[in-house]
Amino acid sequence: MDGRKPGSGAAALKCPQKISLLSSPVRAIIRLRRTAHMLKKGLSPTERRTFQGDPQSKLLQRQISLGKAKLGSASASVLSQASFEKAQYFTFDTSVQPPLTRSSKRKKRSRNPRVLYPGSTRRYLPTEQKSKAKRCLLLLVGIVCFQILNAIENLDDNVLKYDLDGLEKTMHREVFGQTVAIESIMALLKDYLATHIHNKPLVISFNGPSGVGKSHVGWLLAKHFRSVVGHSFVFHYFTMHHCPDDASSLACQLDLSEKISDMVTQAEIEEKIPLFILDEVELMSPALLETLSRFFLTNQTNEFLNAVYILISKVGDKEIVNFLLQNVSTDLPPPPSKMEELLSSLRPALSHVHPLWGFVEIVPFVLLEKSHVQSCFYEEMMSEGIYPDPSHIESLASQLRYYVKGGRQFAAMGCKQSTPSLCVLLNAASYPLTCFPKYAEYSETGEERGKCP
Repeated sequence: MDGRKPGSGAAALKCPQKISLLSSPVRAIIRLRRTAHMLKKGLSPTERRTFQGDPQSKLLQRQISLGKAKLGSASASVLSQASFEKAQYFTFDTSVQPPLTRSSKRKKRSRNPRVLYPGSTRRYLPTEQKSKAKRCLLLLVGIVCFQILNAIENLDDNVLKYDLDGLEKTMHREVFGQTVAIESIMALLKDYLATHIHNKPLVISFNGPSGVGKSHVGWLLAKHFRSVVGHSFVFHYFTMHHCPDDASSLACQLDLSEKISDMVTQAEIEEKIPLFILDEVELMSPALLETLSRFFLTNQTNEFLNAVYILISKVGDKEIVNFLLQNVSTDLPPPPSKMEELLSSLRPALSHVHPLWGFVEIVPFVLLEKSHVQSCFYEEMMSEGIYPDPSHIESLASQLRYYVKGGRQFAAMGCKQSTPSLCVLLNAASYPLTCFPKYAEYSETGEERGKCP
């Protein structure tokens, strides 16, 4: 009735269905293309090649390309939609892929940027940034060096307090023929007196025959240290005087122990190192030697560790004389190797007398030659104001007994007979009777105890 054909309404109803059929495959194709593109971007080159070689992947790409070419064809869209619904052609893997390892990622090396300068300008090196760590390190090194230098200076100041250089010069000037012994004594004293903290006391033993200068060196040490540390910190002990034969051995032990204990205690309070010189040690009884050796141990309180002991004795004199006469050479003084050999043979003999010589510093005094004895006469005559006539000196020196070995003459009694011989010469020349301080026996206060015969 309205002039429209009967079939026009049916055609109008079919249009929306056709549009919906066309739009659904397009959306699916776009969605699948995006998903495939995202998967390709996330895969490594090896996995991408595997994915491209898979036949199912190739079929999927072919279907996508066919779907693009025939978008207007309804039958193609329906076919492609039906093919996507089948899982045998394409499925999505929902399993979680393992994270890519660091080794699979490509490492990029950082290259130092190259600085290009214009040809018309001058080239300057870039300014270096100042490091605070380097400054702190230099400051720390400076502090450590200053502390080391300050410690060395303190050690030198402590040695200067005892004036050991002056003592060494005095000993070289007044003691003849004992150069090696003097050097050994001074080395031990300088090393010990450099500090006030010690783990053991210094014990030096003077061993040798009579008349070679052992007691004279002890007297020089006592005189020097009295002027440096004071009379109250120097104890000169003579066995014949302090512990005679009629004295009780127990009383001698108690007296010596009390004297040493009081002196080291007072010295520790005033921060000084006392000096104990014990002469005629070979005359001490075994009990007195045992009492003395207890003060040489290391397991004592601090005040007993800061002390210097000088032991003077004739123990081992035969070993020293025999060794010297068997190893006479033209070397003067003896080489260090010979002295070490002498010490190795002397220590067992001394330890056999008493074990205390096993842990003391032994300084052997060797025999004096005829020239040294003549020097003794010369010094004694000069000290008494007598003209040292060379003929008189030669006459006096010729009266002594000598060991003749290898063309060299060694005095059997050293300079000990020089004082009596000079007294005889002075009596014959009508000089007043006198005794001389050198190589004589001394009392505790340093005064001579000998008398002219």
